[in-house]
Amino acid sequence: MAEPSARRASLPTVLLLTAPAVLLMLVFLVGPLVCLFVLSFTDYQLGAPAISLVGLANYEEMTGDETVTISIANTLIYVAIVVPASVALGLGAALLIDADGSLRGFYRAAYFLPVMATLIAMAIVWGFMLDPRIGAINFGLKALGLQPLDFLNDRKIVLFTLCGIGIWQSVGFNMVLFMAGLTAIPSELYEAAAVDGARRGGARFRLVTWPMLAPVTLFTVVITAIRAFQVFDTVAVLTGGGPNKASEVLLHTIYSEAFGYFRVGYAAALVVVFLGFILVLSAIRVFVLDRRRQAR
Repeated sequence: MAEPSARRASLPTVLLLTAPAVLLMLVFLVGPLVCLFVLSFTDYQLGAPAISLVGLANYEEMTGDETVTISIANTLIYVAIVVPASVALGLGAALLIDADGSLRGFYRAAYFLPVMATLIAMAIVWGFMLDPRIGAINFGLKALGLQPLDFLNDRKIVLFTLCGIGIWQSVGFNMVLFMAGLTAIPSELYEAAAVDGARRGGARFRLVTWPMLAPVTLFTVVITAIRAFQVFDTVAVLTGGGPNKASEVLLHTIYSEAFGYFRVGYAAALVVVFLGFILVLSAIRVFVLDRRRQAR
Protein backbone atom coordinates (compact mmCIF):
# COMPACT_ATOMS: atom_id res chain seq x y z
CA MET A 1 0.00 0.00 0.00
CA ALA A 2 2.95 2.30 0.55
CA GLU A 3 4.15 2.05 -3.04
CA PRO A 4 1.21 3.87 -4.75
CA SER A 5 1.34 6.66 -2.18
CA ALA A 6 5.09 6.99 -2.76
CA ARG A 7 4.45 7.28 -6.47
CA ARG A 8 1.80 9.96 -5.88
CA ALA A 9 4.17 11.80 -3.59
CA SER A 10 6.90 11.77 -6.25
CA LEU A 11 4.59 13.18 -8.97
CA PRO A 12 5.20 16.85 -8.05
CA THR A 13 8.92 16.16 -8.07
CA VAL A 14 8.68 14.58 -11.52
CA LEU A 15 6.69 17.54 -12.84
CA LEU A 16 9.15 19.98 -11.34
CA LEU A 17 12.14 18.21 -12.88
CA THR A 18 10.58 17.88 -16.33
CA ALA A 19 9.12 21.40 -16.41
CA PRO A 20 12.29 23.10 -17.77
CA ALA A 21 12.61 20.61 -20.64
CA VAL A 22 8.90 20.87 -21.47
CA LEU A 23 9.07 24.67 -21.35
CA LEU A 24 12.08 24.76 -23.67
CA MET A 25 10.37 22.37 -26.07
CA LEU A 26 7.26 24.56 -26.15
CA VAL A 27 9.27 27.75 -26.68
CA PHE A 28 11.80 26.51 -29.24
CA LEU A 29 9.93 23.69 -31.04
CA VAL A 30 6.18 23.71 -30.68
CA GLY A 31 5.83 27.50 -30.58
CA PRO A 32 7.74 28.17 -33.84
CA LEU A 33 5.86 25.36 -35.59
CA VAL A 34 2.52 26.84 -34.57
CA CYS A 35 3.64 30.30 -35.74
CA LEU A 36 4.81 28.79 -39.02
CA PHE A 37 1.45 27.17 -39.74
CA VAL A 38 -0.42 30.33 -38.82
CA LEU A 39 1.82 32.48 -41.04
CA SER A 40 1.29 30.12 -43.99
CA PHE A 41 -2.38 31.20 -44.05
CA THR A 42 -1.56 34.93 -44.07
CA ASP A 43 -0.21 37.50 -46.52
CA TYR A 44 2.42 38.76 -44.08
CA GLN A 45 5.39 40.55 -45.61
CA LEU A 46 8.56 41.29 -43.68
CA GLY A 47 8.30 44.78 -42.21
CA ALA A 48 4.66 45.27 -43.21
CA PRO A 49 2.55 47.04 -40.55
CA ALA A 50 -0.56 44.92 -41.21
CA ILE A 51 -1.31 41.24 -41.63
CA SER A 52 -4.47 39.46 -42.79
CA LEU A 53 -5.65 35.91 -43.23
CA VAL A 54 -5.81 34.65 -46.83
CA GLY A 55 -6.82 31.05 -46.22
CA LEU A 56 -5.35 28.63 -48.73
CA ALA A 57 -4.32 31.34 -51.19
CA ASN A 58 -0.60 30.75 -50.62
CA TYR A 59 -0.98 27.03 -51.29
CA GLU A 60 -3.10 27.69 -54.38
CA GLU A 61 -0.49 30.12 -55.69
CA MET A 62 2.18 27.53 -55.06
CA THR A 63 0.53 25.03 -57.42
CA GLY A 64 0.83 27.50 -60.31
CA ASP A 65 4.26 28.89 -59.43
CA GLU A 66 6.75 27.73 -62.06
CA THR A 67 9.72 28.50 -59.80
CA VAL A 68 8.34 26.25 -57.06
CA THR A 69 7.69 23.46 -59.56
CA ILE A 70 11.24 23.71 -60.89
CA SER A 71 12.76 23.85 -57.40
CA ILE A 72 10.82 20.78 -56.21
CA ALA A 73 11.77 18.85 -59.36
CA ASN A 74 15.45 19.81 -58.99
CA THR A 75 15.39 18.87 -55.31
CA LEU A 76 13.91 15.45 -56.09
CA ILE A 77 16.52 14.87 -58.81
CA TYR A 78 19.26 15.90 -56.39
CA VAL A 79 17.95 13.49 -53.74
CA ALA A 80 17.52 10.67 -56.28
CA ILE A 81 21.17 10.99 -57.34
CA VAL A 82 22.92 11.85 -54.07
CA VAL A 83 21.23 9.30 -51.80
CA PRO A 84 21.97 6.02 -53.63
CA ALA A 85 25.42 7.12 -54.78
CA SER A 86 26.60 8.36 -51.38
CA VAL A 87 25.13 5.35 -49.55
CA ALA A 88 26.78 2.89 -51.95
CA LEU A 89 30.14 4.69 -51.83
CA GLY A 90 29.92 5.00 -48.05
CA LEU A 91 29.30 1.27 -47.74
CA GLY A 92 32.17 0.51 -50.12
CA ALA A 93 34.55 2.78 -48.19
CA ALA A 94 33.51 1.17 -44.89
CA LEU A 95 34.12 -2.33 -46.26
CA LEU A 96 37.53 -1.38 -47.66
CA ILE A 97 38.65 0.26 -44.41
CA ASP A 98 37.32 -2.65 -42.35
CA ALA A 99 39.28 -5.09 -44.53
CA ASP A 100 42.56 -3.13 -44.27
CA GLY A 101 43.42 -2.47 -40.64
CA SER A 102 46.89 -0.99 -41.13
CA LEU A 103 45.82 2.53 -42.11
CA ARG A 104 42.28 2.41 -40.75
CA GLY A 105 42.63 5.55 -38.63
CA PHE A 106 44.05 7.60 -41.50
CA TYR A 107 41.34 6.55 -43.94
CA ARG A 108 38.61 7.28 -41.38
CA ALA A 109 39.92 10.80 -40.87
CA ALA A 110 40.42 11.40 -44.61
CA TYR A 111 36.92 10.29 -45.57
CA PHE A 112 35.27 12.06 -42.64
CA LEU A 113 37.06 15.38 -43.24
CA PRO A 114 34.40 16.75 -45.66
CA VAL A 115 31.75 16.19 -42.99
CA MET A 116 33.68 18.17 -40.40
CA ALA A 117 34.65 21.02 -42.74
CA THR A 118 32.45 24.10 -43.05
CA LEU A 119 30.39 23.51 -46.17
CA ILE A 120 30.34 27.19 -47.17
CA ALA A 121 34.15 27.33 -47.04
CA MET A 122 34.40 24.11 -49.00
CA ALA A 123 31.87 25.43 -51.53
CA ILE A 124 34.17 28.41 -52.16
CA VAL A 125 37.06 25.99 -52.71
CA TRP A 126 34.91 24.00 -55.12
CA GLY A 127 34.10 27.24 -56.95
CA PHE A 128 37.80 27.80 -57.61
CA MET A 129 38.33 24.16 -58.60
CA LEU A 130 35.43 24.30 -61.08
CA ASP A 131 36.40 27.63 -62.61
CA PRO A 132 36.43 27.27 -66.42
CA ARG A 133 39.69 29.23 -66.79
CA ILE A 134 41.87 28.53 -63.74
CA GLY A 135 40.13 25.58 -62.10
CA ALA A 136 42.11 22.44 -61.31
CA ILE A 137 39.43 20.15 -62.74
CA ASN A 138 39.39 21.88 -66.12
CA PHE A 139 43.18 21.93 -66.06
CA GLY A 140 43.06 18.15 -65.74
CA LEU A 141 40.56 17.91 -68.59
CA LYS A 142 42.86 19.97 -70.82
CA ALA A 143 45.80 17.73 -69.89
CA LEU A 144 43.75 14.76 -71.10
CA GLY A 145 42.99 16.51 -74.38
CA LEU A 146 39.36 17.22 -73.49
CA GLN A 147 37.44 20.46 -73.78
CA PRO A 148 37.03 22.48 -70.56
CA LEU A 149 33.52 22.66 -69.12
CA ASP A 150 31.73 25.55 -67.46
CA PHE A 151 30.36 23.40 -64.65
CA LEU A 152 28.49 26.13 -62.79
CA ASN A 153 27.10 28.12 -65.73
CA ASP A 154 26.00 25.36 -68.09
CA ARG A 155 22.37 24.60 -67.30
CA LYS A 156 22.74 21.05 -68.67
CA ILE A 157 25.34 19.98 -66.11
CA VAL A 158 25.11 22.44 -63.20
CA LEU A 159 22.67 20.34 -61.18
CA PHE A 160 24.77 17.20 -61.68
CA THR A 161 27.84 19.17 -60.59
CA LEU A 162 26.07 20.08 -57.34
CA CYS A 163 25.08 16.42 -56.97
CA GLY A 164 28.75 15.46 -57.21
CA ILE A 165 29.64 17.90 -54.45
CA GLY A 166 26.77 16.55 -52.34
CA ILE A 167 27.98 12.98 -52.80
CA TRP A 168 31.52 13.99 -51.85
CA GLN A 169 30.22 15.65 -48.71
CA SER A 170 27.96 12.74 -47.63
CA VAL A 171 30.20 9.72 -48.24
CA GLY A 172 32.26 10.20 -45.07
CA PHE A 173 29.21 10.45 -42.81
CA ASN A 174 27.66 7.33 -44.32
CA MET A 175 30.99 5.51 -44.03
CA VAL A 176 31.07 6.12 -40.27
CA LEU A 177 27.51 4.78 -39.89
CA PHE A 178 28.31 1.64 -41.85
CA MET A 179 31.53 1.08 -39.93
CA ALA A 180 29.55 1.21 -36.70
CA GLY A 181 27.22 -1.41 -38.16
CA LEU A 182 30.13 -3.61 -39.24
CA THR A 183 31.67 -3.62 -35.77
CA ALA A 184 28.33 -4.83 -34.34
CA ILE A 185 28.24 -7.97 -36.51
CA PRO A 186 29.29 -11.00 -34.41
CA SER A 187 32.35 -12.80 -35.74
CA GLU A 188 30.62 -16.11 -35.03
CA LEU A 189 28.33 -15.49 -37.98
CA TYR A 190 31.29 -15.29 -40.36
CA GLU A 191 32.73 -18.47 -38.83
CA ALA A 192 29.42 -20.27 -39.30
CA ALA A 193 29.22 -19.03 -42.89
CA ALA A 194 32.75 -20.31 -43.52
CA VAL A 195 31.75 -23.73 -42.20
CA ASP A 196 28.82 -23.71 -44.65
CA GLY A 197 31.21 -22.97 -47.51
CA ALA A 198 30.95 -19.15 -47.73
CA ARG A 199 34.67 -18.39 -47.46
CA ARG A 200 35.01 -15.70 -50.14
CA GLY A 201 34.23 -12.04 -49.69
CA GLY A 202 31.26 -11.95 -52.04
CA ALA A 203 29.50 -14.87 -50.41
CA ARG A 204 30.25 -13.58 -46.91
CA PHE A 205 28.84 -10.17 -47.84
CA ARG A 206 25.68 -11.63 -49.40
CA LEU A 207 24.92 -14.11 -46.62
CA VAL A 208 26.08 -12.26 -43.49
CA THR A 209 27.17 -8.65 -43.92
CA TRP A 210 24.35 -7.29 -46.05
CA PRO A 211 21.45 -8.84 -44.06
CA MET A 212 22.99 -7.71 -40.76
CA LEU A 213 23.49 -4.18 -42.12
CA ALA A 214 19.83 -3.83 -43.18
CA PRO A 215 18.76 -1.64 -40.19
CA VAL A 216 21.87 0.54 -40.54
CA THR A 217 21.26 0.84 -44.29
CA LEU A 218 17.68 1.96 -43.76
CA PHE A 219 18.75 4.54 -41.18
CA THR A 220 21.55 5.78 -43.45
CA VAL A 221 19.25 6.10 -46.47
CA VAL A 222 16.66 8.11 -44.52
CA ILE A 223 19.22 10.38 -42.85
CA THR A 224 21.00 10.97 -46.17
CA ALA A 225 17.69 11.76 -47.88
CA ILE A 226 16.79 14.28 -45.18
CA ARG A 227 20.21 15.91 -45.49
CA ALA A 228 19.86 15.96 -49.28
CA PHE A 229 16.48 17.69 -49.07
CA GLN A 230 18.21 20.38 -46.98
CA VAL A 231 20.71 21.30 -49.71
CA PHE A 232 21.21 25.06 -49.65
CA ASP A 233 24.78 26.16 -48.95
CA THR A 234 26.35 25.03 -52.20
CA VAL A 235 23.48 26.45 -54.25
CA ALA A 236 23.59 29.81 -52.47
CA VAL A 237 27.38 30.14 -52.71
CA LEU A 238 28.09 28.66 -56.16
CA THR A 239 25.08 29.24 -58.41
CA GLY A 240 22.36 31.24 -56.66
CA GLY A 241 19.84 28.94 -58.32
CA GLY A 242 21.07 29.74 -61.83
CA PRO A 243 21.62 29.64 -64.65
CA ASN A 244 17.97 30.20 -65.55
CA LYS A 245 16.86 28.34 -62.38
CA ALA A 246 18.59 25.15 -63.52
CA SER A 247 19.97 24.64 -59.99
CA GLU A 248 17.08 26.16 -58.03
CA VAL A 249 16.17 23.98 -55.04
CA LEU A 250 13.37 24.19 -52.51
CA LEU A 251 15.30 25.68 -49.58
CA HIS A 252 16.84 28.33 -51.81
CA THR A 253 13.37 29.25 -53.10
CA ILE A 254 12.15 29.57 -49.51
CA TYR A 255 15.12 31.79 -48.67
CA SER A 256 14.53 33.97 -51.74
CA GLU A 257 10.83 34.41 -51.01
CA ALA A 258 11.38 35.23 -47.34
CA PHE A 259 14.49 37.41 -47.45
CA GLY A 260 14.66 38.43 -51.11
CA TYR A 261 11.03 39.34 -51.79
CA PHE A 262 10.01 39.57 -48.07
CA ARG A 263 6.96 37.35 -48.68
CA VAL A 264 7.08 35.63 -45.31
CA GLY A 265 3.55 34.19 -45.52
CA TYR A 266 4.25 32.52 -48.86
CA ALA A 267 7.65 31.31 -47.65
CA ALA A 268 5.98 29.79 -44.57
CA ALA A 269 3.66 27.80 -46.86
CA LEU A 270 6.72 26.52 -48.73
CA VAL A 271 8.31 25.49 -45.43
CA VAL A 272 5.16 23.50 -44.60
CA VAL A 273 5.59 21.61 -47.89
CA PHE A 274 9.26 21.05 -47.11
CA LEU A 275 8.40 19.70 -43.65
CA GLY A 276 5.89 17.41 -45.34
CA PHE A 277 8.68 15.76 -47.33
CA ILE A 278 10.74 15.31 -44.16
CA LEU A 279 7.74 13.92 -42.28
CA VAL A 280 7.07 11.35 -44.99
CA LEU A 281 10.69 10.15 -44.90
CA SER A 282 10.65 9.91 -41.10
CA ALA A 283 7.33 8.04 -41.16
CA ILE A 284 8.72 5.53 -43.65
CA ARG A 285 11.72 4.88 -41.40
CA VAL A 286 9.55 4.43 -38.29
CA PHE A 287 7.06 2.20 -40.14
CA VAL A 288 9.73 -0.08 -41.59
CA LEU A 289 11.60 -0.36 -38.28
CA ASP A 290 8.38 -1.20 -36.41
CA ARG A 291 7.57 -3.92 -38.94
CA ARG A 292 11.06 -5.37 -38.49
CA ARG A 293 10.65 -5.43 -34.70
CA GLN A 294 7.27 -7.15 -35.02
CA ALA A 295 8.74 -9.69 -37.44
CA ARG A 296 11.39 -10.59 -34.88
